[in-house]
Amino acid sequence: MTDELVPGRELAALRALQSDKWRRFGPDVLPAHVAEMDYPVAAPIRAALAGRISRQDYGYPLPGGRDGGRLLAEAFAQRMADRFDWSPDPALVIPMGDLVQGLYACVLAFSDPGDGVIVLMPSYPKIREAVTANARRLLALTLRDDGERFAFDPAELEALASDRARLLIICNPHNPTGRVFSRAELRALGECAERHNLIVLVDEVHADLVYTGARHLSFAGLDPAFAVRSVTLNSATKSFNIPGLRCAVAAFGDRALLQRFSQRIPPRVLGDPNVFGLDATLAAWQDGQPWLAAVLTELEAARDRVVTVLRAAAPAIRIRAPEATYLAWLDCSGLELPVTASDYFLRAAGVALSPGQAFIPGGSACVRLNFATSPTLLEHILQRMLDALTRG
Repeated sequence: MTDELVPGRELAALRALQSDKWRRFGPDVLPAHVAEMDYPVAAPIRAALAGRISRQDYGYPLPGGRDGGRLLAEAFAQRMADRFDWSPDPALVIPMGDLVQGLYACVLAFSDPGDGVIVLMPSYPKIREAVTANARRLLALTLRDDGERFAFDPAELEALASDRARLLIICNPHNPTGRVFSRAELRALGECAERHNLIVLVDEVHADLVYTGARHLSFAGLDPAFAVRSVTLNSATKSFNIPGLRCAVAAFGDRALLQRFSQRIPPRVLGDPNVFGLDATLAAWQDGQPWLAAVLTELEAARDRVVTVLRAAAPAIRIRAPEATYLAWLDCSGLELPVTASDYFLRAAGVALSPGQAFIPGGSACVRLNFATSPTLLEHILQRMLDALTRG
């Protein structure tokens, strides 16, 4: 790789960043919690941002004389067609400032207070918050370790769908387990949604971060019958490491579904991405693939290192190699810790991990580890954790 693609930055440079990841804890803590990467941003993104700054071009965006939102929709549709064999209609793709904003808006648009919303658990916390904060009932479809992977029970799904459910929320690839759901699994979800007339909200923000042996399938691209009842949310923020540049899209599988959404959610409530988010996302989707391919190689090596080290040196920690994302879900119940797993590793090892209880009630023995950092820092993180366990 060229120097500009080499992931990882020196620790001093990382600690100088103004991000939540590197500012939440003191200098004695190595952070591996927030889902962002410690890698330099792709050169096309940097060039796009630098160009706007050099022009002092901060007005309402009309790049090339065209509406920025339409350019974003077209770039998204083209990327989905090129990479995932799915061709969403750009006219049914709407831009917004943030993917979580889309989660909340869809919950409000397609359900009423008291309605049930099925969520795969453990779950990204903001998915659950979008349900509970809006007075909907969270119906937990639990992903359980079956000895090989995390999977859901179709019978449990069917029972939940019968409990006055209106929405099914799928996060695929899944955060925090790293599962990439198979065609059969996605079809089971889609066919259940058909039987019970559910709207399916699909968070595919990690779709680009899939490892060797796995393949991401867009839910809406599997079957026209699935598409007409689905809304797909996506963003370049995770895969291209630009989470602070707020920009996301929602792709509706049917015009009637978009009209139904718009009846409850006026466009001005969603707002528009800012010019930096728009520029960065267009640069990422159109010109950032070489950078992403190089980073994926580094991430896969980091994932393999985490799995190898923990299985060999800490077998009481149960880990399944994630098929996607740069996040590892660690079940530390075998350690029989006196406190939550996240508190233990923060205090005893000086390593900040995401607490399992934030992803699933009763999950305090679990943690989520972000391994998207340099090989050197990753070794320090793992060694600190092992040293803490050795000391007891």
